Amino acid sequence: MSTRRQFLQQSVIAASLFACGASSAFAATDTIKVGILHSLSGTMAISETSLKDMALFTIDQINAKGGVLGKKLEPVVVDPASNWPLFAEKARQLLSKDKVVATFGCWTSVSRKSVLPVFEEMNGLLFYPVQYEGEELSPNVYYTGAAPNQQAIPAVEYLMSKDGGAAKRFVLLGTDYVYPRTTNKILRAFLKSKGVKDGDILEVYTPFGHSDYQTIVGNIKKFSAGGKTAVVSTINGDSNVPFYKELGNQGVKATDVPVVAFSVGEEELKGIDTKPLVGHLAAWNYFMSVKNPVNSQWVKDYKAWAKKKGLANADKLVTNDPMEATYVGINMWADAVKKAGTTEVDAVRKAMAGMSFKAPSGMVLQMDAKNHHLHKPVMIGEVQPNGQFSVVWKTPAPVRAQPWSPYIPGNAGKPDTPVKTKL
Repeated sequence: MSTRRQFLQQSVIAASLFACGASSAFAATDTIKVGILHSLSGTMAISETSLKDMALFTIDQINAKGGVLGKKLEPVVVDPASNWPLFAEKARQLLSKDKVVATFGCWTSVSRKSVLPVFEEMNGLLFYPVQYEGEELSPNVYYTGAAPNQQAIPAVEYLMSKDGGAAKRFVLLGTDYVYPRTTNKILRAFLKSKGVKDGDILEVYTPFGHSDYQTIVGNIKKFSAGGKTAVVSTINGDSNVPFYKELGNQGVKATDVPVVAFSVGEEELKGIDTKPLVGHLAAWNYFMSVKNPVNSQWVKDYKAWAKKKGLANADKLVTNDPMEATYVGINMWADAVKKAGTTEVDAVRKAMAGMSFKAPSGMVLQMDAKNHHLHKPVMIGEVQPNGQFSVVWKTPAPVRAQPWSPYIPGNAGKPDTPVKTKL
């Protein structure tokens, strides 16, 4: 039988244990966890590592201003290693084990389509920051990159114009997966609507990680002998380096055969001698070279953060379009959470409708109230000797996205409001 003294001792111990447990439970909920889902190794690391860094920078900025709902954001970083099935596994881990309330990530469409059923099943939120092929609309995804009418179609229209070289023949060159193939299906239909014949369109695909472009560039030169030719490149990842090097090796100049890229920005050009590539093009919604106070401060702050974190060559770091889309997406989500007063997905989704943010592009971008896509400006830039782009054409205002391309048969009348995707 316990004495009163023993009882009091046991009570104190129990209370202490409870307090410790309560303290641990409080600590566990004292932050808001968000997922960062990007390849930090493998063929896509060249493009995605900088998006991870930008996400961490943005989260640190938000936390420095007091966080969200009185709590700091806690990033949970995972590396799917350019392994598409592993993306789904990591997404499930983030949602079920790490209990993140939103995830920022993916680059390739095959990685996005890998995780999409997981986010829809578990009612998670994915903010996808890269241009894509459209033909998808999910209530669980916010598409902060470009749809085809915000990048691919305007780029080809520019190539066909007098200013763009008045191209009559087109090489559609891409990595062999869903984004390039679907985008080129749209572009082929668009070109045919403009009177371009099938014989004046050459489609070529290479696998991820492909490095030998000698024969392909040689064939492009032969094809260009048939008339004014332009190359539309949807090559992704580290294959861009050997492709552009081979263009230089074979003396393919922009004045003869201009290349417009949809997945090459400032980050990808860092490892290339750009002098032989001057004049080749890229189509995006943002370039580091755009001049406005918001962009200047953003670039300055990012470099200062990188230096403080000890990132290599912090003073020489670049920004690019998907980094801007990452920055905008995280800030919009944080603003939506503040507006909703909760991180609960359905409430945040409601608050996201029509949300706006002044972006480094120099324009106020708005999240479409219906289709989960940003209204974005379209810009075309020329490669400069310093690895930057000079903007040669841009829209005067943001363009509303068309998730369902009018150049794909059967798209007329498809709903502009997201429904769960059938993959």
